[in-house]
Amino acid sequence: MKSLSKHRWQYAVAATAACAMALTACSSGGGSTQSDSKGTASGESGGGVITAGVAYDMNSGFDPGTTSGALPLAANWHVFEGLMDRDPVTAEPYLALAKEEPKKVDDKTYEVTLRDGAKFSNGDPVTVDDVVFSFSRILDPEKKETGLYRAFLPFIEKVEKKDDTTVVIKLKYPYALLKERLPLVKIVPQKVVEAGEDAFKAKPTGSGPYMITEATPKSVVKFEKNPNYNGPKPAGASGMEWKVLGDDSARLTAMQSNTAMAIESVPAIAMQSGQLATGDTKAEAVDSFGLAFMMFNTKKAPFNDKRVRQAFFYAINYDELVKTGLMGLGNPATSYLQESHPDYQRAATVYNHDVEKAKALLKEAGQENLSLKLNITNHAFLKSVGPMVQQNLKEAGINVELQEADSAGTYKQVDSGDYSVLIAPGDPSVFGNDPDILLRWWYGKNIWSETRYGWADSPEFAKIQELLDQAAQTEDKAAAKANYKQVYDIIADNAVLYPLFHRKLPTAWNAAKLDGFKPVSTTGLSFMGVSVK
Repeated sequence: MKSLSKHRWQYAVAATAACAMALTACSSGGGSTQSDSKGTASGESGGGVITAGVAYDMNSGFDPGTTSGALPLAANWHVFEGLMDRDPVTAEPYLALAKEEPKKVDDKTYEVTLRDGAKFSNGDPVTVDDVVFSFSRILDPEKKETGLYRAFLPFIEKVEKKDDTTVVIKLKYPYALLKERLPLVKIVPQKVVEAGEDAFKAKPTGSGPYMITEATPKSVVKFEKNPNYNGPKPAGASGMEWKVLGDDSARLTAMQSNTAMAIESVPAIAMQSGQLATGDTKAEAVDSFGLAFMMFNTKKAPFNDKRVRQAFFYAINYDELVKTGLMGLGNPATSYLQESHPDYQRAATVYNHDVEKAKALLKEAGQENLSLKLNITNHAFLKSVGPMVQQNLKEAGINVELQEADSAGTYKQVDSGDYSVLIAPGDPSVFGNDPDILLRWWYGKNIWSETRYGWADSPEFAKIQELLDQAAQTEDKAAAKANYKQVYDIIADNAVLYPLFHRKLPTAWNAAKLDGFKPVSTTGLSFMGVSVK
């Protein structure tokens, strides 16, 4: 496999499904199957069944052109391939269905040759027609259900067939990051999809190392090795069984009783006590971009005043918020990206706990006796955060009444414009880990900027778009980095939507049973290249 340099991707998303990874957990299922059959350390197909406990249910189908659910997205890492894919652990792109990297014909034309002998799990060959169909269904503006993914690809004019092994990708304008964007489009079999989209969503057919054999909501997803797979990441087990265990205690019990070889979203109390990090069980919390943000309705006074917004951020005791509210599973934000991110640059404005500064800003803005309702979503890890923020704000002279609700109810209110301040989680890094995708999720021209925080008509927002466009289209890495730094500084200074902290995502696994397993920095579990010992 050819190694690929790491670039930044452009992301202009109309994020109507904006909190895809902040889904509520569902009820638990029963036990699971184990096997002592041995796989190979090389990642070649071996025996045994990988068992896992996952925290989220299959709230949407598995169609890779429409799903944004946490469980389906993770499952699809194993079931589908793009022309190029992104390693869930390293976030690096690699050749998947493409035989080699896209060949540049001119500034707006690229050719991609398919991998020899690639087949779908039903035995049908992967054809150029399937590739054209897969891109066309995403790019078609008449298909509203594919709008989320279409917004990732504004630079593509069309994809067409050159011959039986090669596709031609036509761009609307020169775009330096095509290779890094290709993982977003998974190649699907045209005949199967057209025969019945609902059936395809429920039990998909892909060309990846595994295939789904059963998917029962609130219960289990079962996989078998795809016997037709000939790509770079073969299945390391004969199958997988993912139990849906939405309850924290159910996942913990599954891990402790050896009915699961790995679980995601380890309960914070278990990480803090170290009760899982014993014997063959390993537990690790991985730094992630996943965050909780505070967002303001800038169309509503006094939140159109930057000083007021900044006062909120200076009022919060971030160290205590992370230590007590998150039980250590996070890091205070010092920039838009987390400090462990390869493209991290410290923002010029860093919000530390400074009550006196908060009071001074409020006085300067003429808002010394501010009272309001603060919306907050009811995610489990935010349960302790809300009251702590409420107390911090009170110490600065801001009296807030917390309004807690689920995501659907919260965003219905937000989208109506009937809110002042919102605290909620989000993590677009499932779609890509580069600065451009992460920035444009909340700071692109979309529902967030135009409706939710209402700042799209500001000169600062226009400057952000200019800087992002320049960074995405240049091949000069230093110039792109300088542009991103300017964007981080503008976002931090204006504090319209900004992270309070970035989360650490805790995962546990049995090192005596799984070979090659590593936790990922997004919601989900990856068993690509993992085998059963």
